[in-house]
Amino acid sequence: MTVSTDHITFVGIGAIGLPMALRLQQAGFHVTGVDPFPGPRKRAAAEGLPTEERPLSADSAGTVIVMVADGNQLKQALDGDEQTGSPGLLSLMSPEAVLIIMSTVGPDAVRAAAERAEERGIGVLDVPVTGGIAGVLAGTLRMLTSGPREVLESRRTVLESLGTIIDCGERIGDGQSFKTVNQLLCSVHVVAAAEALSLAERLGLDQAKVLEAMTAGAANSWMLGDRGPRMLQGVDVKVASAVGILVKDTAIVAEVAEDLDIDLALLPVAARKFGEAVELGHLRRDDSQVMRTYEV
Repeated sequence: MTVSTDHITFVGIGAIGLPMALRLQQAGFHVTGVDPFPGPRKRAAAEGLPTEERPLSADSAGTVIVMVADGNQLKQALDGDEQTGSPGLLSLMSPEAVLIIMSTVGPDAVRAAAERAEERGIGVLDVPVTGGIAGVLAGTLRMLTSGPREVLESRRTVLESLGTIIDCGERIGDGQSFKTVNQLLCSVHVVAAAEALSLAERLGLDQAKVLEAMTAGAANSWMLGDRGPRMLQGVDVKVASAVGILVKDTAIVAEVAEDLDIDLALLPVAARKFGEAVELGHLRRDDSQVMRTYEV
């Protein structure tokens, strides 16, 4: 089978994967979206994106992008699923192709995946992203990219169609490590913003006025400015990044910290608050809704 450098197989067309795939399609690439579930495929088809249940297009794709939820789903995508009969990417991809792992799965998981792919001669890039759905739509997604220089250069046009490349070095896994630091800060900052605005309410203050004052001074953070307004809008605010993502990502940070024997004192607090948000039924709601844990 001839491999087409303009053909991208995009595995995982969920909440963030679909707009990413559509952006690549708009940039002129021939993109095939892959998802085992009919719902995402139906939504993608409605947007004009060709889809398939099994990643059969990967045998002719020059680039395969994986944007799944976690390390288990990454492994399943690479190995296939015996129950459904879906073949794995590693058995389909040509050595001429490049595998770009954009899921946040942690350094160990991506290194293991890369080692197996490289044994088959498949080039790999480790590219977790930050910026959420809003970043995809605005073209401001930041891609924490690590991998061999020649592989990165060969797929620079693909990546730059999605946003900005942050060069994290040539070692596979360092992109995930950068993302680990990023998610530690994000999780703590979101909870800190929720706690501050909740304190303002208990003090009998106008939360909107407090938010305006705090974001204009030294107490500001990117998360306060971005999530703060959504916290005040209420539980049904449009989802930009779900609570469940930070539940998963704080678990990855905790695992990395345990391996390194470092005491991250603030992480358990943030993780607990996101866990409480899930218990209140907010798993798929915007992560700003961790605010609701202060109302009970």
